[in-house]
Amino acid sequence: MTKISQKQAPYRVGTIGFGNMGSKWAAQFVADSRWQLVSICEQNADRRNEAAILAPNAHVTDDAEAVLAEPSIDAVGLFTLADHRPDQIRRALAVGKHIIAEKPIAPDLETEKTLLSEIEAHNQLVAVNLFNRNAWYHHEIQAFIEKGEIGKVGVLRVCHMTSGRLPGVSHEPEGPCFRDCGMHYVDVLRWYAGCEYAHWHSQGVRMWAEPEPWWVTVHGQFESGIAFEITQGFVYGQTAKDWTCRCYFEAIGTQGIARYHHDFTNVNLEMHGTHETVRKIDSYGDKKLDVMTDLFARSLGAGCDLGLPNARDSVIASRIAQQMHNDAVTAKPPCIGDEDDLQFAIKNKTQK
Repeated sequence: MTKISQKQAPYRVGTIGFGNMGSKWAAQFVADSRWQLVSICEQNADRRNEAAILAPNAHVTDDAEAVLAEPSIDAVGLFTLADHRPDQIRRALAVGKHIIAEKPIAPDLETEKTLLSEIEAHNQLVAVNLFNRNAWYHHEIQAFIEKGEIGKVGVLRVCHMTSGRLPGVSHEPEGPCFRDCGMHYVDVLRWYAGCEYAHWHSQGVRMWAEPEPWWVTVHGQFESGIAFEITQGFVYGQTAKDWTCRCYFEAIGTQGIARYHHDFTNVNLEMHGTHETVRKIDSYGDKKLDVMTDLFARSLGAGCDLGLPNARDSVIASRIAQQMHNDAVTAKPPCIGDEDDLQFAIKNKTQK
C-alpha cells in the first residue's frame, strides 16, 4: 500500500485538458467541497471560456507547465489525449504532485511499460480512471461472491455493444476500439478472477468495409481455469431509428449466478445465491467520477492509498486488450458491407 504524507482538505488541484472528460472532472472537483480547483489548462479558446464560467475562481491558461509548476497544487488531473500523458506524468512526478489520469496512460505499449516503472519508483498517488472498479454494482456482486452465495466462480462474461464512432476515421492516440474501450472490460474480468489471463481466441468483424474490426469478441481462460468471454463493439445500430445498446456482465458459479445489465441510465442487478436472491435497480452513474474523487480525497487524508484504480492495472489491461485486438486482426476478420454501406451509415447515423 502506497504511504504518503497526510494532507488536510481542501485539496488544491489543477487540471490539464477541458474536453469531454476533462470538463466532467472539473465539474466534479467544483462540486466536492474537499477539493479546490485552482488551475485549468486548455488549448482551445472556446473551451477556456467555458472553463472560466464553470470555475470562476480558477486560473485558466493554455500553459500546461504553469499548472504543473505551481507549488501550492497537491494533485493534477491529466485529461488530455494519451500522447500527451507520458511527459505530463513524468513532470508531475518530478515536482511531487499526486496524479489522476485518464486511460491509457501512453499511446503505445512500450512507453506504458517504461512509464509504469517510473511511476512505481515514486511515492505519490497515481490513480487511473478504470471506472468499473468504482461501480457500486460490481462491489455488490463481489461482496455477494465473497459470502459464498454462488460457490466457486467458473465463468465470467461481459458485453459492451453501443453505437459508437463510425469507421473511416483515424484512431486517436488511445488506439483501436478494443484497446481504448475494451480495456475496461479486460480489466474488470481480471479483477474478478484475481489472476492473469492464460490464453484466448479473438475474432473480429470489419463492418462497412472499415480497415480494422470495430467489433471484437474474445473467449479463453484465466490461469485459475476460470473461463471468460468479452464482447465489445461500436457497430450496434448507428442507423437504427431508435438508439439502443447491449451491456451486461455475469459471474456464473458452481452454486449460483450474479449478473446485471444497464442502459447507461439504470442498472438492473440480479444475484441468485444459495441462501438469498437479490434484485435491485439503481442509477448507472456514468463514469463514477464522484466515487473516484471521494476515494482520492480520503486517501490524501489517510496518508495512504485506500484502493484507487492504479497504473499497473491500467497498463496490464491496455497491453492485453491491444494483444487481443491484434489477434483479431491476424485472424483476417471478414468484411461485411462495402463502401456504399459505410456512406449510408455516415449519412444516416442517428446518435453518437
